Amino acid sequence: MRKKLMLLMTGLMAILILAACGSKSQEDVVKELEGKDLTSYKVDAKMTLKMGEDSQVYNVEIWHKDPSFYRVNLKNAEKDQSQMILRNNQGVFVLTPALNKSFKFQSDWPQNSSQAYLYESLIKDIVADKEAKFSETKDHYVFETKTRYQNNSMLPFQEIKLKKKDLAPVSVKVMDPDRNALVTVEFEKVKFKASFDKDDFEMKKNMTRAQLDLPAMSGGGDEAFTIKYPALELKGTKLVDEKEIALENGKRVVLTYDGKKSYTLVQEKVKAKEASTTYVEGNLVDLGFTIGAVSSHSITWSHDGVDYIIASKNLTKGEMIEVAKSVQAEAVK
Repeated sequence: MRKKLMLLMTGLMAILILAACGSKSQEDVVKELEGKDLTSYKVDAKMTLKMGEDSQVYNVEIWHKDPSFYRVNLKNAEKDQSQMILRNNQGVFVLTPALNKSFKFQSDWPQNSSQAYLYESLIKDIVADKEAKFSETKDHYVFETKTRYQNNSMLPFQEIKLKKKDLAPVSVKVMDPDRNALVTVEFEKVKFKASFDKDDFEMKKNMTRAQLDLPAMSGGGDEAFTIKYPALELKGTKLVDEKEIALENGKRVVLTYDGKKSYTLVQEKVKAKEASTTYVEGNLVDLGFTIGAVSSHSITWSHDGVDYIIASKNLTKGEMIEVAKSVQAEAVK
């Protein structure tokens, strides 16, 4: 009996030792992430944005090829909208296929801030945060880290879940200060060591391909569009003027907000024109629902066939970004 008990205890100890050997520490996982081969990959993901009481869902297709080629295609299936971020040897472009328009940035994107849908950005966030929280489940490693957004006071934290098997991304939750998830990315398909054609990151080819995916190219210039008002109310600032201006091929609305934090919001809907590329001074900024350009005194973006610009000498870049995000909440005047 005693011999059997000794054998049983020996067996249990062996199991515990093997289990301990198979468990990785936070430092082990971080080191493995730092050595991850990211020469090329293709990813399909779903991104959900919580905007007030509503949520918007985007399908996101991400391609990456060393050294610095990127193609991020964002599609809102419900509204037949798409927008693409493209980085190649010529620079960083944001394509809006429905308007046949592209913006070119002199930017170090995606290195300058967190990007919830880019795997190497998540790794960078994990490595950079020496105070990151670490936990694990049966199949996953989970990190909670600080973010590196330009205005990270609104979205300071993120939860990153990785597969234990190969450290592939599973999900990301970007959270507000109360740890409510406002942006959620669910990775549905991840393929490392992906192959690409020579011109897969070329701007004209991607514009043409994206336009072919649209259900119909709508001019839209003569159609009425819904005027949108920022849901974010800045203390001491109120709407003092609203003007509508008829254009040859569309309409422009100018909203003037006056007070301690004064600014002007311009909305303009025009017909799709011949292909054009606009050179933008400013930094590419991810507004969640679309990509914009922010400079010291203005922020511009396009959404649902409408061009927007906020101009102000009183708002900080962070404040302009937050006002811009709130415009899509469709506040009532």
